[in-house]
Amino acid sequence: MRILITGGAGFLGSHLCETLIGQGHDILCMDNLITGRTENIASLMGHDRFSFNKYDVCNYLHVDGPLDAVMHFASPASPQDYLELPIATLKVGALGTHKALGLAMAKGARFLLASTSEVYGDPLVNPQPESYWGNVNPISPRGVYDEAKRFGEAITMAYHRYHGLDTRIVRIFNTYGPKMRTKDGRVISNFIVQALRKEPLTVYGDGSQTRSFCYVDDLVRGIVSLLMAPNENPSALEDKAPNQQDQPSSDLNIHSPFNIGNPREVTVLEIANMVLAHTGTTNPIKHCPLPVDDPKVRHPNIQRAKTWLKWEPHITLEEGLTKTIKYFQEIL
Repeated sequence: MRILITGGAGFLGSHLCETLIGQGHDILCMDNLITGRTENIASLMGHDRFSFNKYDVCNYLHVDGPLDAVMHFASPASPQDYLELPIATLKVGALGTHKALGLAMAKGARFLLASTSEVYGDPLVNPQPESYWGNVNPISPRGVYDEAKRFGEAITMAYHRYHGLDTRIVRIFNTYGPKMRTKDGRVISNFIVQALRKEPLTVYGDGSQTRSFCYVDDLVRGIVSLLMAPNENPSALEDKAPNQQDQPSSDLNIHSPFNIGNPREVTVLEIANMVLAHTGTTNPIKHCPLPVDDPKVRHPNIQRAKTWLKWEPHITLEEGLTKTIKYFQEIL
């Protein structure tokens, strides 16, 4: 396949580029490098099936030649990034998604949107199934990311229903692993960097809020499975999670969103102590005020991914932390 990946020099995008190149596909990587980094794709530069174009996907989007798939991963993704770049975040979620969808339609290509668990906001249902509509404050500071992704999902489904475009949507839960930036503001990277630098680990609130962390290799495997999955409904029936907003399973098809994440739920305080144990440090934990509208829980229901994609994560949190700590030890 010939595949365009927007945001391909970012944390997740660069891992996707490497994986798909390794599977024999031709990859066109596009990134404006606001949060992406060329060092993430340095190993691919010069490869005969890889090309890089520094470009803002919010502008007119054109690619020479055929395309089989467009994977739209361009967006600031960490809290630090989208709080510092609120307008750019909204623009790439709206204008960027529109341009990428238009390109996919013009090329007759399959379109995959990188959405997020943040569409669930501060959820009143735990774990979160795809049929849950969420609890989002649209005017909070973090609402710029939540609403950008919610709009992205809406326009993607509109292109599918109105134009018949073959679309996929992945709701990505907390992900970690090599190629994370040292100052990207995500929980695990913050804790690891602080531990290795002998600094206090910053825990917001009392640390009882929960997150579900998926190692990047597992996440990429799930995303690629979704991209390549056929449109036919699998013979297995989906399990309907309790307490979710009613939506018949028959209404959830391959074009509807898929949660991809690790269902192991841990508190932020637990993950801080795990990082201290795995780095062999005894740094103190410093508690700071909780950010506005910080979600209290985050826990994916992945039954749809298990049924449709035959996917579930394999790498334990302990294994993933070991790999990620080794990466940060090397770059620091």
